[in-house]
Amino acid sequence: MQTIKTELVVVGAGPGGYAAAFYAADLGKKVILIERDKRLGGVCLNRGCIPSKALLHATHTITAARQSEPRGIVFGAPTIDLAKLRAWKESILTRLADGIAQLAKMRGVQIIVGRGHFEDSTTLRVETEQGQQFIKYDNAIIAVGSKSAMPKAFDLGNPRVMTSREALEVEDIPENLLVVGGGYIGMELGTVYATLGSKVVLVEALDAILAGADADLVRPVLAYAKKAFKEVRLKTKVGKMATSGKQIKVEMEGDGQTKTELYDRVLVAVGRAPNSGNLGLENTQVTLDDKGFIRVNEQQQTADPQIYAVGDIAGGVLLAHKATREGRIAVEVIAGEQSTSAGITIPAVVFTDPEVAWCGLTEAEAQAKGLQVRVDKFPWAASGRALSVDRPDGLTKLIIEPVNLRGRPGGRDGRDGQRPRFGRASASDVVGNPDGSCRSILWLRHTYHGQKEGGVMRPWSSSVVG
Repeated sequence: MQTIKTELVVVGAGPGGYAAAFYAADLGKKVILIERDKRLGGVCLNRGCIPSKALLHATHTITAARQSEPRGIVFGAPTIDLAKLRAWKESILTRLADGIAQLAKMRGVQIIVGRGHFEDSTTLRVETEQGQQFIKYDNAIIAVGSKSAMPKAFDLGNPRVMTSREALEVEDIPENLLVVGGGYIGMELGTVYATLGSKVVLVEALDAILAGADADLVRPVLAYAKKAFKEVRLKTKVGKMATSGKQIKVEMEGDGQTKTELYDRVLVAVGRAPNSGNLGLENTQVTLDDKGFIRVNEQQQTADPQIYAVGDIAGGVLLAHKATREGRIAVEVIAGEQSTSAGITIPAVVFTDPEVAWCGLTEAEAQAKGLQVRVDKFPWAASGRALSVDRPDGLTKLIIEPVNLRGRPGGRDGRDGQRPRFGRASASDVVGNPDGSCRSILWLRHTYHGQKEGGVMRPWSSSVVG
């Protein structure tokens, strides 16, 4: 094939990649977007964020029906059609991916389906079904994301040992499911399967679930999990796994004891690993850290002047909305603008039941840094709206630096007020002031799949659970 020349090539069409490609096209650049999957959207859309939220919503209807009995509304036991559930989930993914493809077409972004491999710092080889395609570019943005980590001790080659990718397919409802890892993936998918009817045992090596969140925010989530799951075991490590007929034999150690148990399926949710292999990075000046993530500076620049990296592949917090922001930063720098990721506060949301999220400095981090802060809390047990929907098990929490407080969110109620809500506020109003005055403030809407992603903010953030 003839070599194509372009100003910018973006490798990976997830939230970081397609956002960068679209913004660059809006600035008038000629852009080629490379994606190895036929369906655009990356892990987030196809094998992560979106399908998990769809399944959480679907199964929440079962929970809502069960919880309606005290109000005098009683439903019978649900009938679950897994084939129809999967088809509904897939229809959402297809619709969103088609939308991304349409946006690319409208902007004149050329999409090539294939696997990219760097020949040198200005040449990309793409392996397509039609053969090899070579692209000469002025700049490249790597946005190839990450994959589920699978420790060698757990990698049996047995489909009964799943990562989140396989678990999201919901091939069946195992009677006994072991979830290894109490992070957001393990907690969310554990909730899905427990609601569908599995007896879920969750094990976490640390002494708490949802590492990174303050203990008082995690407490309601853990209380719910202990009721919904068969068991939650903290400070417990899984040592060995082995196939035993149609089950998985698991050896684990906790409380000074070692026990062996059988499970129908095991979900391994112990983190993610970068997709930095087989990219030809050795043919460029790009460098990796000891975990395989691409090293970048605050402008998303790699050690190679022509190449940038954004999203999961660049390490740090592995969140879709972070990738989108980094994609924009990279494009702005390529366009000659002053842009940086320094000082940006990234909200995090966990769609458990209850949901928990935070933005900015946590109370634990403030204590560790020796900062003098004021902590204000509002228990939702005192909220009329929370009581009216039978969800008083939450709280809103502010971490405030009393001397220099500047930011202030606007407060208002409105339609769809299932949870207490707050009105619009710009990022400069609530976080990242030039003098660094606001250490942490209630809720930014800019999480990737927040309920009001394009409008009014909801308090699921820094200091909100419920």
